[in-house]
Amino acid sequence: MSNELDTSLAVVILAAGQGTRMRSSLPKVLHRIGGRPLVGHVLDAARDLAPGHVLVVVRHERDQVADAVTGISPEVVVVDQDEIPGTGRAVEIALQSVPDFDGDVLVLSGDVPLLDAGALASLLADHRASRAAITLLSAVLEDGAGYGRIIRGTDGAVERIVEQKDATAAEAAVTEINAGVYVFRAAALRTHLAVVGTDNAQGEKYLTDVVALARAAGQAVTASVVADASLTLGVNDRAQLAEVGRLLNARTVRRWQLEGVTIQDPATTWIDVTATLAPDVTVLPNTHILRATAVAAGATLGPDTTLEDCEVGEGATVRRTDATLAVIGAGATVGPFAYLRPGATLAAGAKVGTFVEVKNSTIGEDSKVPHLSYIGDTTIGRGVNLGAGAITANYDDIAKHRTEIGDEVHSGSHNVFVAPVRIGDGAKTGAGAVIRKDVPAGALALSVAPQRNVEGWVENHRPGTAAADAAARARSAQEQGDGAQEAHG
Repeated sequence: MSNELDTSLAVVILAAGQGTRMRSSLPKVLHRIGGRPLVGHVLDAARDLAPGHVLVVVRHERDQVADAVTGISPEVVVVDQDEIPGTGRAVEIALQSVPDFDGDVLVLSGDVPLLDAGALASLLADHRASRAAITLLSAVLEDGAGYGRIIRGTDGAVERIVEQKDATAAEAAVTEINAGVYVFRAAALRTHLAVVGTDNAQGEKYLTDVVALARAAGQAVTASVVADASLTLGVNDRAQLAEVGRLLNARTVRRWQLEGVTIQDPATTWIDVTATLAPDVTVLPNTHILRATAVAAGATLGPDTTLEDCEVGEGATVRRTDATLAVIGAGATVGPFAYLRPGATLAAGAKVGTFVEVKNSTIGEDSKVPHLSYIGDTTIGRGVNLGAGAITANYDDIAKHRTEIGDEVHSGSHNVFVAPVRIGDGAKTGAGAVIRKDVPAGALALSVAPQRNVEGWVENHRPGTAAADAAARARSAQEQGDGAQEAHG
């Protein structure tokens, strides 16, 4: 789409409804698919048209919806609908915010998220080419239940729109439905909205009544039939939310495939519209790439991996991993069964292995935390290898403290680093060490206590148990063996 501002276009987005069929405390237009609220997708499409004005009409949970809308598109104007219900009233109030505007008014629904800028630009082009007072977007569905029906005259022109609630049996059988998307000439729209009443089943001021009024005034009303009816699907309940989300995801996955990304199983791969992937990325089954995650060329993700707001470098491999707000450097490897929490940063060539949790820590170039470890509030230098079972004890029940591990440090298995503590460059630690004090560069740190064996403890303190019986048999066999050696001595 062109970035040049179209000052002759105003977009009105209807987002005032409660959405009772969602059965939710969250306003309908704020339910999410593809990493954005429903209304966010509509705002994205509107922004791509570069209109001179974008107006969003709100009412139910007004502040919550308004905050979300301005958070996505700060340039929009939020308009409050008054006590008079209906889409007609919503648009009427929106127009009051741009009293001098005399161009085309594109009306969108905040719960129809699949319409993209391409489809809307085509609708707008048809409207301007026909010089109609009104052009509405329609679709042909096998089952139009829940949608207003397009009623055409014998000449094929649009005469009126009948809402589902007000339709006769013959009108309800019509398969061409109103997609709830319109382009009006502003002057005609203002004139007809002023006389629209509320004499209908719901007592609402319907925007669709403008169609019949325009026809009665001899003005042209046209309908532009969208080629892909799925683009017009709205969301009224959780089942429709899931279906629209599935369609959006399929479209997103296909787009990345055409951009050079290998996606082995599209049915189990979910990619938010806000994520970005470079060519030659490979995505294995059951992988979720969410929010602002960015993946560089040649990386392999999955299977069974979830990345949320992560950065993945070139050639990195991430398997069976859950990661949030993490940075994974070029050529790094993560997993399987790793957990990267916010603030985890892996430099190039670093490794986080099996059953490792990392939080608010930096793991240096070519350093390894291979398995069974917790690394929290830690800085690890280059070329480090931490043995199995490494734990950075970072919390003293009051505050968090940092562990600093220098370059080329090698630790034994089952080490506990009690923060705050620093391990100098090139130092080594023995197996089972509990490191409570700083370790100088190049030193070997040990925390070894003499081993004490209490003979006969199990038989004396656990008599009658299987362990005591086994110990007695072993002792008896040992005594017999010792006796035999003495006899042959």
